[in-house]
Amino acid sequence: MRHFNTAGPVNRPLAYKIDPLSRWNTEEILNLIKEEKYFILHAPRQTGKTSCLLALQDYLNKEGFYYAVYVNFERGQAWRHNIKKATDEFVQEIIGRISIILEDDFSPRKAVQYYKSLASENSLNDMLTYFSRLIKKPMVMFIDEIDSLIGDTLLSVLRQLRSGYDKRPDNFPSTIILCGVRDIKDYRIHTSQNEIIKGGSAFNIKTESLRLGNFSKAEVIELYNQHTSDTGQIFTDDCYDLVMEYTNGQPWLVNALAREVTYKMTENNDRSIAITPEKLEIAKERLILERQTHLDQLADKLDEKRVRNPDKKNIQKK
Repeated sequence: MRHFNTAGPVNRPLAYKIDPLSRWNTEEILNLIKEEKYFILHAPRQTGKTSCLLALQDYLNKEGFYYAVYVNFERGQAWRHNIKKATDEFVQEIIGRISIILEDDFSPRKAVQYYKSLASENSLNDMLTYFSRLIKKPMVMFIDEIDSLIGDTLLSVLRQLRSGYDKRPDNFPSTIILCGVRDIKDYRIHTSQNEIIKGGSAFNIKTESLRLGNFSKAEVIELYNQHTSDTGQIFTDDCYDLVMEYTNGQPWLVNALAREVTYKMTENNDRSIAITPEKLEIAKERLILERQTHLDQLADKLDEKRVRNPDKKNIQKK
């Protein structure tokens, strides 16, 4: 039985979802990939960034012109100034992800052996060259949670990616998308020598900084109608303006509110009961009282000047 998803990507059959590739200007993204550009995708947590990247990975790999691989670099966060340990984590992540997609056409053991033969702090760059040569088609890499990295580790990754830029597409990923909560120009990297370096100067090869937007009212209706289609339980027409007022279309809030009113409020588990604005009001108050982690994160982000005065390009599909 499908449900409203409030944790992690929606790329699973059990989640109600808006097609991730419909949420942004896919043509613009594909053009940037065709032009072999490096660019940034950013948005608050639980907006759908990872879901969009995973959907794009599947699309590109099925299309067959590129080899697309999604990786998550959050595992290197603990190694703030230990570049070698962090790089070990990154390479393990890349090898694991490539193994899933290439299956028998890829030897993780050989990749590990090659990595162990390297003795430089530039070994992430060397491994990306190794993978690009091995795959024999333009490689598109999505690096998620890039801004979870700290200090020398983040600086090392950005500089190694920049130093391989001129080797693409045969000997380095033809396109890299860096994905995180912040735009790269908002990174302030504190090195072990107490230097403060702006992310934009460490990664001055990026072409665009794109921001994933919230759900439109039409997308909220489409999402909630999936629940109606599965269960027969309706949301009355006057619910949707209220949902937009409460959430501004923020995807986690839209899903959390629906999950609260249709599932956690057990009196509404009888699917013959219609969901009304009065019931949504109760659900909203319950979410506030629960002080969900994501609510705290969203409230914290509202204190940042860049959020109060957004000037970022929004790639939500119009």
